[in-house]
Order: sequence, then C-alpha cells, then structure tokens
Amino acid sequence: MTNRRRFIKKAAAGAAGMALGTSAFSAKSYRNIIGANDRVILASIGVRGRGKGLLENFTRMYKDGVMVKTVCDVDSSFLGERVKMAADNQDGNKPGTETDMRKVFDDQEVDAVIVATPNHWHALATIWACQAGKNVYVEKPSSHNVWEGRKMIEAARKYDRIVQVGFQNRSISNVMQAMAFLHDGGIGDVYMSRGMCFKPRDSFGIAEDSAPPASLNYDLWLGPANWRPYNEKRGHYNWHWHWDTGNGDTGNQGPHQFDIARWGLGKKVHPVKVQSMGGIFGISPKECSQETPNTQTSVFEYDDGKILEFETRGRYTNAEAPAGVKIGNLFYGTEGWLELNGSTWKAYRERENKPFAGSDMAETAAVGGDQSFRTAPDSKGHFANFIDAVKAGNRSILNCDVEVGHMSTVLPLIANIAYRTGDTLEFNGEFEQFIDNEAADLYLKRRYRYPYVVPEKV
Repeated sequence: MTNRRRFIKKAAAGAAGMALGTSAFSAKSYRNIIGANDRVILASIGVRGRGKGLLENFTRMYKDGVMVKTVCDVDSSFLGERVKMAADNQDGNKPGTETDMRKVFDDQEVDAVIVATPNHWHALATIWACQAGKNVYVEKPSSHNVWEGRKMIEAARKYDRIVQVGFQNRSISNVMQAMAFLHDGGIGDVYMSRGMCFKPRDSFGIAEDSAPPASLNYDLWLGPANWRPYNEKRGHYNWHWHWDTGNGDTGNQGPHQFDIARWGLGKKVHPVKVQSMGGIFGISPKECSQETPNTQTSVFEYDDGKILEFETRGRYTNAEAPAGVKIGNLFYGTEGWLELNGSTWKAYRERENKPFAGSDMAETAAVGGDQSFRTAPDSKGHFANFIDAVKAGNRSILNCDVEVGHMSTVLPLIANIAYRTGDTLEFNGEFEQFIDNEAADLYLKRRYRYPYVVPEKV
C-alpha cells in the first residue's frame, strides 16, 4: 500500500512537471493535494481521554480511505490497548507507537496529525506540525492562551496547512439547521445568546509531590509549562483544573457552547468588553488542589451592544428552559427565543409557550417563504469534513477552520482573565490586547520552557 501511494504521488508530480514545467508545483503546494483514491495517513497524538475517542472515530474511517499509522503519547502504559483498538478497526493494520511527537513530525508518510493533548500543548503541537508539512485536527480549546492561538493561525497560513478545530457542533446537522434558522430571522434580530455548562464535579483530592510513574515522560508531558514537581492530582485529567495546563470547565466543556453562542449571535469579531466572577464553592482548598473556579458567570458586550452570557456551574443545580438544558444554549430575539439542548432545538414566538419550529417537528416553520428549514442540512460529521478538506487541499471546505476556532476560544480565555484580575476589561479585538490594563495583558501569553517554545515568528 505504501509503495503504491508513493508511486501515485511520484507519477502525478512527474505528469504535472511535463505539462506545466518543472517549477509548476513546489514541494509545499504538491503535498497539499491528495488524490481521491489515495489513503490519508494519520498519526494520533495524545490518546488517553478524549484522544481515545478521536482515535476510535478516525480508525473507523479505514474503509473510507483513512489509516492511523502511529499512535503517540507521553505515557506508554496504555499504548498497547490503543494499538489493539486501532488494529481491530483497520482490518488488522497495526499502527506503530511513539512517545515523542517530534518523531511523528519527522515521518514523511504522515499527511495529518490528530492533537488531543492537554490544552497547554495544543498550540505548539499544531505549529510544529504545520512547519513539518502536516495538516492538523486539534481539539478544543484551540489554544491555552490568546497569543499562541494567533500564532497557530499564522502557521496554518504560512505553511498552507489544513487545520480543523474540534468544535464538533459545527458539523451536526440539527445544530447547523438551528443556526441557519436564527440567521434567517427565525426569532427576529438575535440580541443576546447564553451558553451553559452545568456539570457537578466532586473534589478529586490532594496528594504529596512524588516521582512520576516509570511509564510517563514527565518532561514531555509538562512541555511548554513551567517546571514543577510531579503530582498525581495535577496530572491525567486533573490538569484541567490548574492554570498552567488547563482552563477550568469554562475552558473545557465550555468552548463548545461558547462557539454556538457566538455562532448564533452572528459575531465574527471579538467583544469589546468582558466581566467574570465566581469561585470554588463546596470544596475545601485544604482537601483539593483545584485552582480554577467551579462556579463562574461571564458576560461579554459587542460593539453594537449585543450580549453573550455564559454560566459555569460545577456543583448541584437545576436545569434551565423547558427542555431542561444543562449543557446547551439559549438565544433571545426581538420576536421570540430559541433553546438548543444538545442537538435538539425548539423556537418559541413572543410570549407563546408552545414551540412553532424545531428539530423534532415534522413541519418546521418556514421563514420568509424559505422552505429550507423543513429538513436539517446533510452532514458527514466533523471528522469526515476534515478528511475531505485534506484530500481536496482546500481549507474553505472546513466547517471549523483554525481562525473560526480561535475566535470562539478567545471567549473563555478572556473570561478567565477577567475572573483572575477581578476587573471589567475592555478588549481591542484588532490587536487582541486589553485597553489600559497591563495586569490583564500579562495573561494573554505565557513564559515558555525551553525547548518547548512557541516562536514569535512561526
């Protein structure tokens, strides 16, 4: 298979050179095109939590021309199980293993990488991959801080790479339908959106610093983060609740609903003002090392006065709206409101308590005579959308290009900055900096630990 793949590429390059001259394709532009009948070769980086799910989904696309060649993780303890799962889904084709992603980037046969590392690795892994000529599927949030997210965009554009961010709602048919309904005036002019992340979480405890497990390359795990002793309560999954590696639930589950809130509001610019407040409730700091808030309310204002609200509740709580929304969104317009619970949505007109349109209604009300809302748009899903774009070498196909992902990721990031400074912050979206607040600006970027440095010039 590999020899045939190389032959096809060489033959195509030779034919192009004969027809258009030897300078018709640069190495960069040529690698951007993969034949429709050619197999897309992937490497999966970070395969423990969310990475396991991504690996399973992409390996199930084997019959559709996708193969995971390598699984990579800094913790080797579960690589064997992941290899077996991948091989079972790939008709026995067994991927190799690596613990250092840089070796993956050196492999010329790999067309694209899946990045499902902790948040603090997302940007550097993506930039390194682009520099090595790889396309990238990177999990949300796209970056750990605002500055490095902009560097991801610069790298994707400079090296002409396809970079998809894992905001899967962008490829869910019913969600796409709901957004089209809003944008076409289904509830009038949408002036406010609301995102909700209600996930009660118990204390994960506290532990003394210790030696890392023999299976874990701890230096690689820390990567761009400042050096600190290993602590099991700050490692696998618990990294979400510590500022040097994670962004709390506002920046964990939250980015999905932030993305939908911004999408439905129709905003393609940053807000001009943000405030956020909250804290850690119901959990004693003497019994848990958590740093990020488990309860947090954030409000954003745009230059036209429209509002985006977001609420994170990490303790016991009620749901909201008739659908009992805990992980979802609400939208408010001049002629009604809409609830989105997962992929199910319903729209209500003015003061009426019976929905007049929605995803589960056989005859969704048309707006302005447009009948397109009677059925949800077709979607092959977020993973297939990425593969299609890679094969075509066309980022315009993507449902969530890195720049779209960055715009949504900035929202939870600056909400956390407002929370940490305790200030109502004004934001200059053009330069992605705060106005007259040096303390807040310090959180836009981090100090990187050599050699794991996001460069000023990618």
